[in-house]
Amino acid sequence: MVHTVLRPRDGDALRAEIRRVADQAGVPVVFGGEVHEDALLLTEFYGTLTNGLRELAVLRTSGLGGRVMDSRRPASVADYRRAATITHHYDGPVTGERIRSVLAVPVVVEHRSRAVIYAATRGENPLGDRAVDLAVRAGRRLAGEIGVRDEVDRRVRMLEVTAPSPDTGPAVAEELRDINVELRGMVCSAHDDELRERLHALSDRLSRALVGDLAPDAPRLSRRELDVLGHVALGCTNQETAQRLSLGPETVKSYLRNAMSKLDAHTRQEAVVTARRLGLLP
Repeated sequence: MVHTVLRPRDGDALRAEIRRVADQAGVPVVFGGEVHEDALLLTEFYGTLTNGLRELAVLRTSGLGGRVMDSRRPASVADYRRAATITHHYDGPVTGERIRSVLAVPVVVEHRSRAVIYAATRGENPLGDRAVDLAVRAGRRLAGEIGVRDEVDRRVRMLEVTAPSPDTGPAVAEELRDINVELRGMVCSAHDDELRERLHALSDRLSRALVGDLAPDAPRLSRRELDVLGHVALGCTNQETAQRLSLGPETVKSYLRNAMSKLDAHTRQEAVVTARRLGLLP
């Protein structure tokens, strides 16, 4: 797994999804873990009675979790102990929890399983359709969150390689401006509050590195106004900006009007030029 100073722990996001499934679906046992190399390490639990599953390493293709990790598709068994579709390498800790019906959902990012979420019952009845749907949605939601974090890490590495300097050429500067705008746009896709704040902080640092400190007479623009103006600087239409920021077109127009008013600009292009001159945009 990739970890940087910027990246919050993926295990925290996994724990939040496990808690959500347990609360919303009323499933008695929900647990999971992240995939490291070719092994799934179970670290997050809700409703377990023993420590038998804790820190258990599930190998690829082994058991139900290993099977979904390899196939990258959800799978379930109605009676774990009698299931003929999986290996039974982990019968001891599973039966120790008296688990009978169990669903495993892989968290797939870029065609690779990054985690697995399990939902299980101990009674005669299998998991209901609602519980299955909630678990699958949790897996997709977590995959989206991890994907955003991966992209942030990738862009941080790009910034480290192409760090701006007094000799930064126009082409490199333009690429860094594009990265800065996309970083701000990615905030909309992040569900983690800490990650959103760090994305904004990274964007602000990049802006300062490219243009220096704000001019003394620079007006105060909101984050959303800067987000919209940054996309305008890339040549995006209002519709394209709305799609990238997950906003309505009229909302984008409103933010743009406010920014133009604060900058005393009469056109979109004039607003961008003024914002760059004042150090509000890189």
